Amino acid sequence: MTGSVAAELLVVGKRASTWILLAVWTTLALVFAYVGPYVTYLNGSAAEPITELFPQRLVGNLMVGFPFFGGVIALMLGVLAFGSEYSWGTLRTLFTQRPGRLHVVGAKLLGLAAALGLFALVVYAAGALASSAIALREEAQIEWPSAWLLLRGLGAGWLILAVWAGFGVFLAVLSRGTSLAIGIGILYALVIEGLLSALAGQVALLDNLVEFFLRANGYSLVAGLGVAADDVAGNGPGSFSGPFVDGGQALLVLGLYGAVFLGISAWLLRRRDIA
Repeated sequence: MTGSVAAELLVVGKRASTWILLAVWTTLALVFAYVGPYVTYLNGSAAEPITELFPQRLVGNLMVGFPFFGGVIALMLGVLAFGSEYSWGTLRTLFTQRPGRLHVVGAKLLGLAAALGLFALVVYAAGALASSAIALREEAQIEWPSAWLLLRGLGAGWLILAVWAGFGVFLAVLSRGTSLAIGIGILYALVIEGLLSALAGQVALLDNLVEFFLRANGYSLVAGLGVAADDVAGNGPGSFSGPFVDGGQALLVLGLYGAVFLGISAWLLRRRDIA
């Protein structure tokens, strides 16, 4: 298994799409968490104090982007990890070599999990640099969040990315490709979750349904890490005004989603013809 995982990590690292998605995700995170708010502050139209951009608020500032923008990026990464094998015709070759199909699938999932860890770490490192630069420019003392909060933030961020990536793997295996899978994934994130979440505040019957959406549970999970409801209730495709659920429920629901997505994907890959 170690050799198979190392091979998958090499494949992930050789894909240009991996680094393009990482660059896009990091840029989005910095623009929405620091660049945009700081420019607004410099223009004198900021509604929040500048201290909100200092390093002590690192976790809360970054985590607001994981449930939607980071999730969509992770979905595309998951699609490419498996869908590209169909497009290139390499999945048949992989499955006809030793070891078995589930071994290959497990190695690919572990490689994907490691890549998602890198995505979370890079964004946190970039956020730390950006917040430190702002604090130094404002001649403020730099104070960091506790190590425990940082670990919780990284863990929650990785889990949210992993669930969305699992959704991407499921769509890629189901459609046996990349284009349709990415299209359906983005359509679901924007139209299904986005539209129904926006209507939930107006139609009470939708509240119970929205509580089981990926985005609702993702935002509920990060709410305990310093992300206020006002931080995600703005305009744009990433806005979310509720309903929020308990953090324990959010953790359970996300874990179940990930297990179902990956379990069905593994079953399809094991039982179905490759062609």
